Amino acid sequence: MIMMERHPHIIDARDLRKVFGDFAAVDGISFHLLSGECLGILGPNGAGKTSTIRMIYGSSPMTSGSLQVFGLDIRREWRTIKSRIGVCHQENNLDPDLSVLKNLEVFAGYFSIPRGEATQRAEKLLRFIALDHRRNDTVTSLSGGMMRRLVLARALINEPRLLILDEPTTGLDPQSRHQVWEKLDQLRTDGLSILLTTHYMEEAAYLCDRLIIIDHGKILVQGKPKDLIREYAGRDVIEVLNPDSELLDFVKSSQFMHDSLDRRLIVYGQESDHIFEKMADHYCVENCIRRMATLEDVFLRLTGRDLRE
Repeated sequence: MIMMERHPHIIDARDLRKVFGDFAAVDGISFHLLSGECLGILGPNGAGKTSTIRMIYGSSPMTSGSLQVFGLDIRREWRTIKSRIGVCHQENNLDPDLSVLKNLEVFAGYFSIPRGEATQRAEKLLRFIALDHRRNDTVTSLSGGMMRRLVLARALINEPRLLILDEPTTGLDPQSRHQVWEKLDQLRTDGLSILLTTHYMEEAAYLCDRLIIIDHGKILVQGKPKDLIREYAGRDVIEVLNPDSELLDFVKSSQFMHDSLDRRLIVYGQESDHIFEKMADHYCVENCIRRMATLEDVFLRLTGRDLRE
């Protein structure tokens, strides 16, 4: 559906900084996005995710560092860069006075796409997101999931080489979220380069080839989801409610990775640790839960469990 022009690094950021007064929202981060790759940026509220992507799509000038998109310098060639990018914002900023089809046709005009071609592209995208049967309906008659799919279609109207998604499924029910995931996965399979921010760890694990976790404007770790889980959370996790001092001493003496919370102990182990077998006979009766390690475990271990408001 989308013709891709290959380039080794779609994004190349080096020592990227964004400063507001005395506050460094983005504090010297370096990363790259390969052609045809989906890269996820994760972090708590205020970590610097949105500030980073706003610099990439030219909405906010960087304070210092180097930032190239498609091999072009964002400072000098931002107009060319913006013409090749599709952006799906957090909010559903569709025009409520226009029909579903008209929203796409009008937006195509911002890229100087001829009217006939704009209609063809819009019709094709509506079929892709399964909204062609609602083409003449007003936007306000759509469900939340339909609106998010329409925002995604609008971001694709200029046939971009890079799609930037800022929390694309926030507020959606599970069914609508999975519908959006399926469409994004298809775009990635077709070779579109994607940069994604999200608070849903399952979404990041499902869609992303690589991840960056940032906090306080700095990169904490980066790598493939499975590799990060293996390194920072192991394979098996045991959660124990109201652990006694004997169990705490056992976990510490065994040097297992663990988090000791107010009323809960979380123990992380590699396959070779056999943590469940070692704990089951003496400590785990009814108050233990065994599960596989997840990306959420990694996120919470690295960024903490305190609320960010």
